[in-house]
Amino acid sequence: QVQLVESGGGLVQPGGSLRLSCEASGITFSSYSMAWYRQAPGKQRELVATIDSGGRRTNYTDSVKGRFTIFRDNAKNTVAMWMNSLKPEDTAVYYCNAAWWREYWGRGTQVTVSS
Repeated sequence: QVQLVESGGGLVQPGGSLRLSCEASGITFSSYSMAWYRQAPGKQRELVATIDSGGRRTNYTDSVKGRFTIFRDNAKNTVAMWMNSLKPEDTAVYYCNAAWWREYWGRGTQVTVSS
């Protein structure tokens, strides 16, 4: 059974930081590209950051470049993302995604940026 379990969300003040983690099981983790998506209330789910299977190439949506960093540990089947200088517009449910010949999703973790 494939599982992607996110953790690390919460309430943080503007300018603060959070570290999201996603632990995968049931897949050959090192074969999958991994990504973080987010969905704010009333908006479509958007791609935030991606990392290739080897962890060598990363991509970010423009709004988070320079603030978010995605990284992975294939030995621990985890992908994580540091989120710094958080803004209220970063408020969303953040989802972990694994993609190769098929795609899997986690259930999401809520991130709320508010004073």
